[in-house]
Amino acid sequence: MALPDLMSRVAAGERVSGGEWLVLAREASLQELGFLAHAIRMRLHPEPLVTYVIDRNINYTDICISGCKFCAFFHAPGDRGTVLSREALAQKIRETRALGGTQVLLQGGLHPDLPFSFYEEMLRFMKGLDIHVHGFSPPEIQHFSNLSGLPTREVIKRLIAAGLDSIPGGGAEILNNRVRRELAPNKCDADTWIRIMGEAHEQGLKTTATMMFGHIETLEERLEHLERVRNLQDRTGGFTAFIPWPFQPDNTPLAASRHIEKTSAVHYLRMLALSRIFLDNVPNLQASWVTQGPKIAQLALFFGANDFGSTMIEENVVAAAGVHFRLSEQEIRRLVTDAGFTPHQRLMDYTLV
Repeated sequence: MALPDLMSRVAAGERVSGGEWLVLAREASLQELGFLAHAIRMRLHPEPLVTYVIDRNINYTDICISGCKFCAFFHAPGDRGTVLSREALAQKIRETRALGGTQVLLQGGLHPDLPFSFYEEMLRFMKGLDIHVHGFSPPEIQHFSNLSGLPTREVIKRLIAAGLDSIPGGGAEILNNRVRRELAPNKCDADTWIRIMGEAHEQGLKTTATMMFGHIETLEERLEHLERVRNLQDRTGGFTAFIPWPFQPDNTPLAASRHIEKTSAVHYLRMLALSRIFLDNVPNLQASWVTQGPKIAQLALFFGANDFGSTMIEENVVAAAGVHFRLSEQEIRRLVTDAGFTPHQRLMDYTLV
């Protein structure tokens, strides 16, 4: 199909096929993609709101057996890694609540020696401090299954009973098994990631989905990732948001082994817009100010994003790769207002505060 005809169909609200998405990705200009993505965003969210959440990332351990080539944060077992104490957890949660925070994003390495009961007890402790726990990505849940011998569905059931409120979309990287075998051979494969998310949705948990792009994947493998997310969303409706962000190469084993240039702002905005165009059934798209900085995140509000993500009172993983952007709630509100939108705090499920 010719590009002008395809753009007309997208503007009219028609769903694009994988082949049509590839045409847009290869032939459409940045401005054309931005025009289409922003039109879809305004059709989904006609009110001029941009939402954000006040939370912090808590990494309960940096000890990990996954050995992902893109990670600058982890320590291998035997290195001087850490496991957060209950006292440290409590302090972080109290600080978050004092700053108006409503949730914590809880993620850690795949620790080889902590039993599954450790995570259940940690959840019960955190819920006693009255906070929404958005935690444990699919690779962690698969790891808990391996540790306990329980099926992942049962692991999720027990985590919910212990206090888990929702699941973040981490560990997705690119949902293609060639890419995953090379980048993270000890982490769950793409089929397992999708299956675990489906099991969570079936048990009533809302989740997000992410994509880390700009490393060894092809355009077709990015499409496979988007297709897997869209297909599951068609079945369950459990994803509240999609967050694409570019690989940060500094200090990572992958960058040490091959030359990978940092994704440019133009390529980030193109991928953001292409995500908005393809994922017509995922209601919200987040801008990645953590990797792109505040000004590009402002531009992202015109390339499909309707959410500014988290204030991230604390963030360690991206910072380990040499990226240190920080924004307060006041700065987020100013950036959103300056872009012509109205900022509004939200909860994980996009209920407005």
